[in-house]
Amino acid sequence: MTKRRLAILGSTGSIGTQTLDVVSRHPDLFEIELLTAYSNTTLLIEQAIKFNANSVVICDELRYKEVKEALDKHDIKVFAGASSIDDIVCGSNIDLVVTAMVGFSGLKPTISAIKAGKAIALSNKETLVVAGQIITELARKSGSPIIPVDSEHSAIFQCLQGERADVEKLILTASGGPFIGKSRRELESVGISEALNHPRWQMGPKVTIDSASMMNKGLELIEAHWLFGAHPDNIEIVVHPQSIIHSMVQFTDGSVSAQMSIPDMRLPIQYALSYPYRIELNTNRIDFAKLARLDFFAPDPESFPAIGIAYESIKKGGNTPCAMNAANEIAVASFLNGEISFTSITEIINEVLSKFSFIKAPTLDDIYETDKQARELALEFKTKIRF
Repeated sequence: MTKRRLAILGSTGSIGTQTLDVVSRHPDLFEIELLTAYSNTTLLIEQAIKFNANSVVICDELRYKEVKEALDKHDIKVFAGASSIDDIVCGSNIDLVVTAMVGFSGLKPTISAIKAGKAIALSNKETLVVAGQIITELARKSGSPIIPVDSEHSAIFQCLQGERADVEKLILTASGGPFIGKSRRELESVGISEALNHPRWQMGPKVTIDSASMMNKGLELIEAHWLFGAHPDNIEIVVHPQSIIHSMVQFTDGSVSAQMSIPDMRLPIQYALSYPYRIELNTNRIDFAKLARLDFFAPDPESFPAIGIAYESIKKGGNTPCAMNAANEIAVASFLNGEISFTSITEIINEVLSKFSFIKAPTLDDIYETDKQARELALEFKTKIRF
């Protein structure tokens, strides 16, 4: 494969740092053109120097001077503000854009990159959750390929390579997070540190809380709908605590293909960077003789109502998933700030979905307005919760 020039949006987060780990092991195949961070100046500066980035963007404009002064002598261009990303990702010096920004903030730069026809390694699942119809249509028109980075969607993507058969069902696996087997009553009193103690994956705090509530599976359900054109009724979620099978595809003849590996996010990241090629990765291999067992069971809808909320949101369609996502972002931040209980996260989401202004065929402007309205409703309802 020829060398690929990368932009990594959100380079200081979990996915961003692991992407750079992959790049460091294959300097002959990848080079860094752009790195972006919200406020982690120390790590951004370190990354920019180590990988000799062409440009960096620090989204917190108050930190621009610090980054500029540190990188001036290294001849690395420094820009401030999230809006700067939109122009830079369109440059002819970038082949692939890794969207590792967390939450709604990743939508605008992803749209800019798609309009420019860039290949997208998509880690920011919220992009498709809030504006799936718009994003997929833009990608179709521009010819911009979207390659999933999430381990579950990468697994499905890999299972579909070379297949000509019709798909009957997509099966998304879930680790179950730290609260497998807990009742709704038990979850009412769990603390922040407990929710952040994921048994399998090392992720940022927002994604980790989504895993604990299983809202991450709800978001992935919606993302899978848009990535693979599957009806929500044909997407199943099963809890698989060992996290060895990352997802499966069932075909019309009843056969099932699964992608398996030891849990390591570098594998789906690297596959997205090198697709359609596979390259060496120094990760642990499965020892089937020692594996002993693989367990699967349905998630508990009473303890984890977020999955059902997501199913209903995508079935209702329009701007409903956008409102759901915005409410979840506010609710998760409130929980991490110690302002609400863990179970109040889904209470806030349900309250917002009962009051937001529904639009059947939203424009991009409608999506931004829906996000704003849903956040305001969530903040309003948060103050009424007794905690």
